[in-house]
Amino acid sequence: MTVFTYKDGFTLENGFHFPETDIAYTTYGALNADKSNVVWICHALTANSDAADWWSGVVGPGHVIDPSKYFIVCANIIGSCYGSTGPLSINPQTQQPYYGQFPQITIRDMVQAHVLLRKHLGIEEIYLLMGGSMGGYQAMEWCVTENECIKNLLLLATSASESAWGIATHTAQRLSIEADGTWNTPSPKAAAKGLKAARAIGMLTYRNYGIMVQQQTDTDSEKTDGFKASSYINYQGDKLVQRFNAYSYWHLTKSMDSHHLGRGRGGKLEPVLAQIKQRTLIIGISSDILCPLVEQRFLAAHIPRAAMVEIDSDYGHDGFMVESQKISAHLTEWLANA
Repeated sequence: MTVFTYKDGFTLENGFHFPETDIAYTTYGALNADKSNVVWICHALTANSDAADWWSGVVGPGHVIDPSKYFIVCANIIGSCYGSTGPLSINPQTQQPYYGQFPQITIRDMVQAHVLLRKHLGIEEIYLLMGGSMGGYQAMEWCVTENECIKNLLLLATSASESAWGIATHTAQRLSIEADGTWNTPSPKAAAKGLKAARAIGMLTYRNYGIMVQQQTDTDSEKTDGFKASSYINYQGDKLVQRFNAYSYWHLTKSMDSHHLGRGRGGKLEPVLAQIKQRTLIIGISSDILCPLVEQRFLAAHIPRAAMVEIDSDYGHDGFMVESQKISAHLTEWLANA
């Protein structure tokens, strides 16, 4: 991971101004002579810039996005806690971490930070821009913002605007964080129990009834406590608390709520999607209840050069990361037909 510090000032959509902005990023492979082999990966909510780690079946040697062929870039989004400017960063006015004083950010703010990094790296053309879930929000926003420099677009389990279902889910998660008595205390460990509860809510939307029953049903019918499903939810919550931060989680779910391609552009999604001229592959997951197929079908109907694939999977929203073999097969075929 490398950190680029932009020192010329960065102003958010809401007018808040950062004197300096850190953007953490990871690259794999090398630029070719004409700089035409860039693949840029936009990550989802709690991921980081190491895409070869969290998307190992898609990115890396021997996979469809191979560093021997492509120059691969993944940047940590601002607001996160993996190296880019976020709630744990030092506020230059107080010389203390921002914590609860961190400003509200939007998907568009994240994309503007990506643009700063693109220019810093001397990248003029992105051969393939790809993102799943929240990463897809960034990718679409970027295509609207810088339409001319992006050639191909891959979208997975994502939508043109945050749904009422998504906003309600995020609100429930933030309420869990806010209910923790340590919320808004000046500590990186603030609201750890609230974050665990928020993750539990999230897991119920990332997976679904079918996969939970299939994998977490107890065979012992005499049990009255200590159920497998309960242990699984506790385990997933503890795992996130060990690697993430409640302030970042709170702010990033807020930024997802702000996602609407039509905001400030006339309000309608259809004409904005029509501006996305890139050759586009859209992949949806059959069992996704957080961002269901109806959302991807809407994208496919209104992005002019879009093709859509529906992957049959039991893994719900998490299928966009779990089903790497199926995703790779479709992406390989689509790229070969470019």
